[in-house]
Amino acid sequence: MKKERIILTGDRPTGKLHIGHYVGSLRRRVELQDSGLYDRIFVFEADGQALTDNIDNPSKVRANVIEVALDYLAAGLDPEKTTLFIQSQIPELCELTFYFMDLVSVARLQRNPTVKTEIGMRGFGESIPVGFFTYPISQAADIAAFRATHVPAGEDQEPMIEQCREIVRRFNFIYGETLTEPEIMLPDNSACMRLPGTDGKAKMSKSLCNCIWLADSADEVERKVKSMYTDPGHLRVSDPGKVEGNTVFTYLDAFCRPEHFGRYLPDYASLDELKAHYRRGGLGDMKVKKFLAAVLQEVLEPIRSRRAEWEKDIPSVVEILRKGCEEARQVAASTMDDVRRAMKINYFDGTSLIDERIAAGKEE
Repeated sequence: MKKERIILTGDRPTGKLHIGHYVGSLRRRVELQDSGLYDRIFVFEADGQALTDNIDNPSKVRANVIEVALDYLAAGLDPEKTTLFIQSQIPELCELTFYFMDLVSVARLQRNPTVKTEIGMRGFGESIPVGFFTYPISQAADIAAFRATHVPAGEDQEPMIEQCREIVRRFNFIYGETLTEPEIMLPDNSACMRLPGTDGKAKMSKSLCNCIWLADSADEVERKVKSMYTDPGHLRVSDPGKVEGNTVFTYLDAFCRPEHFGRYLPDYASLDELKAHYRRGGLGDMKVKKFLAAVLQEVLEPIRSRRAEWEKDIPSVVEILRKGCEEARQVAASTMDDVRRAMKINYFDGTSLIDERIAAGKEE
C-alpha cells in the first residue's frame, strides 16, 4: 500500500502576515498545493500557541484569525485543495499533547535552541508560562495528529521538528508503530530562510515597525523600500558598496527573477551583474531600491487584489475555516483512535476490558 504524502504547516495569528512569511513559507505552500505531489495539505492557525504569550489579550488573537485567513487566501491557498483550520477547534490536539508530555523531560525542553532563543527574546526569565515552555510538545502533537510526512519550515524550526521526531520515535518504541515521523522541508533559496527586517535587523517584527505586510498598499511598499537599510559605508554613488548584509540585495536574492531585468532594469542582464557594479562603485542605492520596489509591486499586486475581493465577503472566509475545522477534526479523531488503542486506554471499545478482567479472574 502506497504511503500517503501529507503536509502540515501553520502560523500564529498574532498579526497580519508579511513578506518574510511569504518567501519563507506561503509562496512554497501554494507551489506544493498546486504540484499534485501530495495527498493532503493542512495549513492551520496556531491560536492556542499564540495565547501562550498573549493570554491576557485574547482579542488580539481573535481579531487576527480573520486577518491571517485573508492572507492565506490572498497568497493563493485554495480551500478546495488545502484544508485551512484553527488549532483550538481541534480538541484532540490537546489530548495528544497531554500524552506526549509524559515522553519528554524538562531538561530536554530546556536544551531546545528554538525555545531558548524565544525565551530570551521575550525576556521571560523564571516567569516563563508552562504553555510556552512546552511549545515543542504541542507542535509535535499538531504534526503527529495529522500524520504529516513533510513540514515546510525555516531553518530556525529544525530543532522543533527534530524534537517532534524524537517524541514520535519514543511513542512508537513504547506502544508500537502508530505515528509518523515527519521530515522538514527547508526553503530552496537560502535568502528565503530568514528574511531580515527593512532596518537590517535579523527578524521582522511588528513592534520594530520593520515589516512589509502582504496587505500594504503600493504607496506603503514604495515608502518602506526607500527607507530600507543598505550599506552604511556606501555614502556616495562612486563609493564601492557591500552586498553582503545589505538588506536591499538580500530581498533581491529572495524575490528577483531574470525576467525582471528586462522589464524594470534593462541596463543589466542579471542580479550578479548588478551586484558586481555595486561592489566596484558607481551605482547608487536609490536606483537599486527603485528596482526592488518594482519587483515587489509585481509580486504583491495580485495578492493585494485577491485580498480586497475576499474582504468583501468575510462570511465566506469564516465558512471556509469552519468547514476546514470539521475536516481536520475527523482526521485528528481517527489518529487518536489509533493512539488510544496503542496505549490501551480505549476502555469502552467492544468488550475487551470485560473479557480481560474475566480471564484474569480465572487465572487467580
